[in-house]
Amino acid sequence: MKIVDVETYVVGAGWKNWVFVKVLTDEDLYGIGEATLNGFAGTCEAAVQELKPLVIGADPRQIRRNATSLYERVANEGGHVHRTAIAGIEVACWDLLGKSLGVPIHQLLGGQVREHVPCYANGWYRTERSPESFAAAAVAALEKGFMALKFDPLGTARGFFAPGELEASREIVRAVRSSVGRGVRLLIDLHARLAPSEAVAMIDSCSDLDIFWWEEPTTREREEPTSEVARRSVGRIASGENFHAVGQFFTLAKSGGVSIFQPEPMSLGGILPSLAVAAIAAADGAWIAPHQSGGPVATAVCLQLAACVPNFLIQEHFDPFNEPWTRSLVTWAPTLDSSTGELSLPDAPGLGIDLDLEVARAHPYDPAAFLDTTSAGWELRLGQAGAR
Repeated sequence: MKIVDVETYVVGAGWKNWVFVKVLTDEDLYGIGEATLNGFAGTCEAAVQELKPLVIGADPRQIRRNATSLYERVANEGGHVHRTAIAGIEVACWDLLGKSLGVPIHQLLGGQVREHVPCYANGWYRTERSPESFAAAAVAALEKGFMALKFDPLGTARGFFAPGELEASREIVRAVRSSVGRGVRLLIDLHARLAPSEAVAMIDSCSDLDIFWWEEPTTREREEPTSEVARRSVGRIASGENFHAVGQFFTLAKSGGVSIFQPEPMSLGGILPSLAVAAIAAADGAWIAPHQSGGPVATAVCLQLAACVPNFLIQEHFDPFNEPWTRSLVTWAPTLDSSTGELSLPDAPGLGIDLDLEVARAHPYDPAAFLDTTSAGWELRLGQAGAR
């Protein structure tokens, strides 16, 4: 079996563009992947096409060899864009391998350790920034069957809070907690926007609200300040969605204080590096909770990992809050058990999911579709028309 072509499809999905990859072979078998990176859809599509010649003629089932070639044969470290492009091809090769053998990817990785996985909702608060609006949206999310909710209450705060802004953010958290009760996990995303001291102040101000974790509390420049926040505050800290190298998680583990690692399979280069992060986390007594704010193919990737990784904690889930038509984009989507708040896992060969290319072509690239947390009203997730 040889790779004969690599196709890309960019889909404008309202507030973000999704980049899908299709690897074709000479045996009429193909695999799909995803290479989505917020704000860089066209760039990632171009990167996939630039890397394509390095795998044409290769056996897609030689996944480690192909991924290594895609990384090492390009002399410069290409950061997130490079790794995301690799991920799109790498996952499609895993899909091909599973299909060729008639088994799901998680079976190739050692088999299942669970039948379902806990999840938390994100994207549910597509509303104005007020305590009342967030509280009402939280109740609506619970009615869909979720038992854990993640949100960012900061508005456009950055660095240091303006007078009254810390209390305004805390009031949103308090309102959500009051609306859902104590039996629901709340996870707060700070989007790496606060100085370490401000992050500690925010976390400590909500110590009475039983927050499950505080995500990306401070700078993305180095890993150590996040560990500093973890040591100085009373809350659990989660981090790693912006890392593009496995070694960054090793640094995080060495720095200590963080027990929830958030690898983003697309940013890291796919399934193989995500498994390496899970192993580092396990050696450190930590758990993984993969980041996933891309499309439905990326959701399936995370669920393949959820099936076979023992120290898998919980999965981020945007899909029910995306544009309604996006459900028709794919042939499979996980079901949410409203009695447990858990997602079903894919069991069909390969990735367990396929694309409807007619639907994809009907929703082309949108240059205004990206998330910008510096813009007032970003919580509505309407894209950024006119911002570029």
